[in-house]
This record gives sequence, C-alpha cells and structure tokens, in this order.
Amino acid sequence: MKKILFLLLIILLPAASVIAADFSLLTNQYFAYEKQGEDEAGFEYQANFLPGFSHIFNESCEIYISAAVMLGWKKEFKWSPELLRTEFTWMNDSSVFRLGRVNYSDPLGIVASGLFDGLQFSHSSKAGTFSIGAWYTGFLYKKTSYIVMNENDLMSFNVPFNHEEFADTYFSPRRLFASFDWRHPSIADLFQLSAAVTAQFDLPQKNQDKDAEKYHSQYFTIKAVFPVRAFDFEFGGSIEISQKTAPETDIKNDIALAGIINIFFKLPAKFDSSLSLTSRFSTGNTDNIKAFTPLSNRFYGDIFKMRMPGSSLISLNYTARFIPEFGMSFGASHFLRHDTESYKAYPLENESTKKRSLGTEFFARLVWSPFTDLQFNLGGGVFLPVLGNAAPKEKPLWLAELTIAFAIF
Repeated sequence: MKKILFLLLIILLPAASVIAADFSLLTNQYFAYEKQGEDEAGFEYQANFLPGFSHIFNESCEIYISAAVMLGWKKEFKWSPELLRTEFTWMNDSSVFRLGRVNYSDPLGIVASGLFDGLQFSHSSKAGTFSIGAWYTGFLYKKTSYIVMNENDLMSFNVPFNHEEFADTYFSPRRLFASFDWRHPSIADLFQLSAAVTAQFDLPQKNQDKDAEKYHSQYFTIKAVFPVRAFDFEFGGSIEISQKTAPETDIKNDIALAGIINIFFKLPAKFDSSLSLTSRFSTGNTDNIKAFTPLSNRFYGDIFKMRMPGSSLISLNYTARFIPEFGMSFGASHFLRHDTESYKAYPLENESTKKRSLGTEFFARLVWSPFTDLQFNLGGGVFLPVLGNAAPKEKPLWLAELTIAFAIF
C-alpha cells in the first residue's frame, strides 16, 4: 500500500506545484459485453480519470503534466495508476525541443508509437522537418505500452499487475531506442514524403539470467502520400534487420518486411463522408526471412485482437459526419497469418491446420457529442471465423461497447 501511495504522490504532486497552471480533468466510463458462441458472456467495466496540468512560461517554453487512474472490473476488480504525457517543451520559429514522457510515432505507426521517456529535437527548413530523439521504455506501464518483442517480454506482459509486487509486475521491458526522422509536406507540389531510421537495444532485465538471449533490431521506414483530387493514396514500407545475441553464439542478421497500402476517397456528399481501403502486411517466419517484430507490438482489430508479427489485414471502411454533433462509421476487416508459429490464439486454440485465412470482422460505431465536453461512443460487431479457412467451425465472437467521455476544463 505504501508503494501505491508513493507512486500517486509522484504522479500528482509535481503537477500541483506548477504555479498558475491550467487544470483539466477528463473522465470516461467504458462498458463492454463480449460473447463467443453459446459460451457465457463476459462483462467489462472500466473508469478512467485523467487530470492534466499545463503552464506557458513565455512564448517559447511550456510544461504539461498528465496522469491516469484506471478502475475496472473483468472477472475481478483491478486498478492501476499511470503517468501519461509529461513534458517540457521549448520552441522558436524553426525548432522544437521536448524532454520528458513524450509522444512519438514512426511514419507508418508500425515500428514504435505511443508515449516514451526521453528527449527529441526537431528542426524545420525548406528541405523538410528533421527530428532526432532517444527514449527508454523501462518506466512505462506494460499493459498500455505493449513492448513485446520476444518470449521473455511476452511472459512478463502476461503476468498480472500486482500492487504488492509493484516493481516486478508493473513496468515494461527495459529497452533503449533512438530514431532519426525526416518529413517533407510537399515535394514538387505532388506528394508528401517521410522516412525514419530507428534502432532499439535490449537492455539487461531485472531478475534475468545474464546469459539470456537479447533481441536487437534496426528499421528503415518510408511513407509517401499522393493526393489526387478526391483521393489520397498512401504507400509505405519498413525493413527490419534484427540480431539475437547470447554468449558463445554467433550473431546473425535476420531480415523482415512490413508495409501498408491505403486508399482514401472523399465522397461528393452534402456532409463529410469518405470511403477507405486500408491494408497492412508483415512477413512471417520462413527459412530466408523472419516475422516482422515492432517495438510497439499493439493489437489490430476492434473485436479480433491480433498482433503484427506474421500477420496481415485488409479493411474497407465508411465514415460519415452528418452534422457536427453526430457521426458514424462501419467497416469490415479480413485477417491472415503468414506462418504457423507467430499466431496460435483464438480461433486456433483447437486447430493444427496450416491454412492462413482466419476470418472477417464487421464493426460499426456511432459517435454523438451533444456538447463539446461530452461524448457518447457506441460500438458493436462480430468476428466470423467461418469466413476464413483456418478454423471455419469455430464460434463467432461478439462485442458491444459504450464509452461516455466527459471533460472539465
């Protein structure tokens, strides 16, 4: 209990000490109902309280501190504190320096994306915006950072957070990564181009055998966006070079690939609406190429949760905002795997097939904001294994969810 109170003091006291700071509080209530076939339904409730403090010292310096406390129920009560975006920012006409817990994403958002502890410097010129940064992952909350790159990381991620063993069950694996990014908004008034070179290094983990295998990796990522009248075409790819190191073992460089192809079309309607065809793919394990393993190994899909290594998906989506206060979206996504090792969870728990098509997810969402500080978000849909060939007899997975968000400024 003392460790929990101490962490809350660390999160909240620095913000309270900021003189003349602007205060905000966002709270959201999340309700979900999930059911697989005829099995017993699962209910989930989660409440998040997110205070934020900001202060502008002058025209060039700003400090922002935010935190979160989550209370929830899914088969059992759970709660967790978390320090969110907390940064000092210095800027002038052409440069920005950030220090603290800051947001970072590579051009495709598939290598590293989210909050990281470190620093970043950006400079804008006629040749584009250049950024360089370095970050550390060992102080992040493991359930929201998704730093899962090898079996050791996965074992640590699956251990439930225990307040009595805070230091051993809360934090993400210790990794250091750095990135050099470049972005140009318009090359010859034809297209946007961005690129990044990223490297991550596996550091010694707490209570880990000193001879344990380490996983290091480097990425070259590029993305291009071509606007053509009512269309936007996005193309991008990433090459990963990885090394597994262990004592008395030769170091070998493995290659993996990932990419996206997206098409967005703004419909000629009286209200804002669009169609999008989006796809993501990543290589699986073969003799000559390996499964693409990002630093931020997040889930894809609203109902069917699948990580990136060895997987692909293609989605067709329609979105519309009929009036400023009300909008909707509807989409269908099909999931594939590229090897029989990288993914073995639902719907494959009882299957030993080598077939690759896992099924299709249909999901719809309604968003209503009667006021600027109040929003209702209702979503629901189904994942159907029968629309794939890997486990067509597996039961469908249903999900309905409601989020109510309220902001105080």
